[in-house]
Amino acid sequence: METTAYTSFVAVGDSFTEGMSDRLPDGSYRGWADLLAARLARAHPGFRYANLAVRGKLIGQIVAEQVEPAARMRADVVTLVGGLNDTLRPSCDMGRVRAHLEEAVARLAPSCGRLVLMRSPGRRGPVLQRFRPRMEELFALIDDLGARYGATVVDLYGAPVLGDPRLWDADRLHLCAEGHRRVAEAVGQALGLPATWDWRTPLPPAAPAPWATRRVADVRFAGRHLAPWIGRRLTGRSTGDGRPPKRPELLPYDASTTAPRPGS
Repeated sequence: METTAYTSFVAVGDSFTEGMSDRLPDGSYRGWADLLAARLARAHPGFRYANLAVRGKLIGQIVAEQVEPAARMRADVVTLVGGLNDTLRPSCDMGRVRAHLEEAVARLAPSCGRLVLMRSPGRRGPVLQRFRPRMEELFALIDDLGARYGATVVDLYGAPVLGDPRLWDADRLHLCAEGHRRVAEAVGQALGLPATWDWRTPLPPAAPAPWATRRVADVRFAGRHLAPWIGRRLTGRSTGDGRPPKRPELLPYDASTTAPRPGS
């Protein structure tokens, strides 16, 4: 039984918090926030949950569209993860990112019982390597804001296991189901919930795939994921354009709807 009474939870952010790419059989996404909400709902009858996150959102859009609604809900827990999409844009004004993120934290921190920020997990590789300095600047800002506003900061970026390619989807940008399961446990532990397992445990060693297999995977990734992603970055389009949040209201949550799948 949980020892900490959290009876409401609002998740704010982008695709990471929406749950991509933890796919359910109906094609929708579950993700770490749903998994955490399900755990809290099992412990607290009447538990309420909202997830305002939408894939592709920049931090300025998160502030404009999600922060005020989240603040009005006055939840026990609010999670805010944003800014990483900004750092992956060809032209990124880190000064604006800083201003927007600070605005979000300053508004949310006094409106909830506990604000949670995260240093997002990052897969290692050549595509993201050029953006690494921006990402680390963002994470340093998150550490600073956490200290100044009394927010909890969950360091997912610093966990080696979350850099394992096997925890990432074929697009190499979003965690798979097992990755989201580990994030849900990490956030739960940061909130003071009893640890159910060690989310930092490395995956079992695996023999490297043959060179030809890896090259075929790289070509497939470039055609199906990298080229469209670059196209959206250059044109300013987003996969979340016109898409509403999956849980826009703070309503009672049925834990059985996101029960972990066998083997997850």
